[in-house]
Amino acid sequence: QVQLVESGGGLVQAGGSLRLSCAASGRTFSNYHMGWFRQAPGKEREFVGATSWAFGRTRYAESVTGRFTISRDIAKNTVYLQMNSLKPEDTAVYYCAATATIAVVPTSGKYDYWGQGTQVTVSA
Repeated sequence: QVQLVESGGGLVQAGGSLRLSCAASGRTFSNYHMGWFRQAPGKEREFVGATSWAFGRTRYAESVTGRFTISRDIAKNTVYLQMNSLKPEDTAVYYCAATATIAVVPTSGKYDYWGQGTQVTVSA
């Protein structure tokens, strides 16, 4: 059974940093892309960024480019989202997801597996 388990969320002041983790299990993800999405109250789920599990190529949403970094530890089957210079508008539930598509895609409907989400709250 495939499982994606996020951790690392919390409350942080504006300008601070957090690192989210996504531990993946239940199958081989070498041909997958791993994405991060977020959803704020009353808003649609939006793409944050993604990486290819095999090669580590990344793509980011404009709103987080230069502040967020995605990395992965193949040995630990874990993907990370390092978030720096956080802003109140980054407040959301953050989700990890996996897709078998051959390229990074920013569309949530293309992702096959999802974690339960972790709350990130950035205070002004």
